[in-house]
Amino acid sequence: MFIQIIQGKCTRQQELHEHLDTWRNELSSGAPGWLGGTYGFTDDDMFMGVVRFDSRESAMSNSGRPEQDAWAARMMELFDGPVEFHDCDDVTLLMDGGSDDAGFVQVIRGKVDDVERLRSLMTTDTDSLHEARPEIIGGTLAIEPDGTFTETVAFTSEDAARQGEQVEPPPEVRSGLEYAMANAEFYDLHHPWFASR
Repeated sequence: MFIQIIQGKCTRQQELHEHLDTWRNELSSGAPGWLGGTYGFTDDDMFMGVVRFDSRESAMSNSGRPEQDAWAARMMELFDGPVEFHDCDDVTLLMDGGSDDAGFVQVIRGKVDDVERLRSLMTTDTDSLHEARPEIIGGTLAIEPDGTFTETVAFTSEDAARQGEQVEPPPEVRSGLEYAMANAEFYDLHHPWFASR
C-alpha cells in the first residue's frame, strides 16, 4: 500500500469538502489502484487528508492525468497558505486498517529513530489491544524514509476514545508509547469523512 498525506490550513472548509467529493464522484473511476481516503479538519482549521493507493505507481499514474492536474490546482486555491504533501511507501495496517465507520479519527505525526520498534508497537498483540480498547476499530501507520510517521487511528466515537484514554496500558506498552509519542503532534478530526472504492 502507498499513502499520501495532505496537510494545510483551510478556512474554506465547506468548499474544500465539496471539492474532494467532486473527485470521488467524477475522477475516482479513472484512478486505478485508488483505495480510499480519510479526511477532516481540526478545531484550528488544519485540514488532514490521508489517501490510500495500492502502490506508488498507481498514485503517480493518477497524478499524471490532465483532469487530475486541473482538479489539484483548484484544490490548492482553497487553502489559506502552503500545503504539505508526504508520500509513504512504508505502510502498516493496524487491525483491519482504516474504517469508514469511525465517528472520530485521530491523526498523529511524529518522528522516531527506531522504525522497527515503532512498527512492532503498533502490530504486536492487536487482540489484546482490541480487548482493552474496543473503541479502536482500525488504523494505518505510514512511515517516511527519515523516520517521520503519520498514524491514523479510527475510533467508534470521540466519547469512547476519551474514556479509553483513561485505561492504563501494560508497562511495556506504556514505555513504547512514551517513546513513539515523544514530541508527536495530535490532530483530532471530530467530524471525519471518508471515501472508498
